[in-house]
Amino acid sequence: MSSTLPVNEKALLLQIAREAIRARLEGRSLPVLALQDLPSRLVAAGAAFVTLTLHGHLRGCIGSLIAHRPLVEDVQRHAVDAAFEDPRFSPLTDREYPELHIEISVLSAPKPLPYEDAGDLVRKLRPGIDGVILRRGWNRATFLPQVWEQLPEPETFLSNLCYKAGLPANAWRWPDVEVSVYQVEKFGEDLT
Repeated sequence: MSSTLPVNEKALLLQIAREAIRARLEGRSLPVLALQDLPSRLVAAGAAFVTLTLHGHLRGCIGSLIAHRPLVEDVQRHAVDAAFEDPRFSPLTDREYPELHIEISVLSAPKPLPYEDAGDLVRKLRPGIDGVILRRGWNRATFLPQVWEQLPEPETFLSNLCYKAGLPANAWRWPDVEVSVYQVEKFGEDLT
């Protein structure tokens, strides 16, 4: 991605995410965000994923692929969704909260990736750099660039992405599958 957020803005987004989760745990409404007092980059439309881990294991991950509200609101909402609405996990508990690690990925706008055939698709993907959206009809799924760490081989990466989309593992080889790519600026509570 071309522009990077300054450390203070990253820290603010992480604080907002953590405070939103705490509020939900305590049965309170989400904190009101004073958009007029925030840096312009944080109130501009932005798309983000919030990933939660506990002792190095995934605990929730929810986000947006397309910017449709202020970035700060997107982060706040997805922090709560990742903690309490990810269907793969039970809702976060008070006991887990202190050891929870929050990571935010701010996405660039997705761009279609034109390719000739399955081999060309594999050659054009950039492991570790590209987040990938795979779509066929109503079926759609994405993997953030971080997923390349667990699935470094493009064929395996794409097969698992097909499963996530509810398609057969080899669907990425089909000519009517659409692929888009995006990049992320990711940072966590250790600000890396």
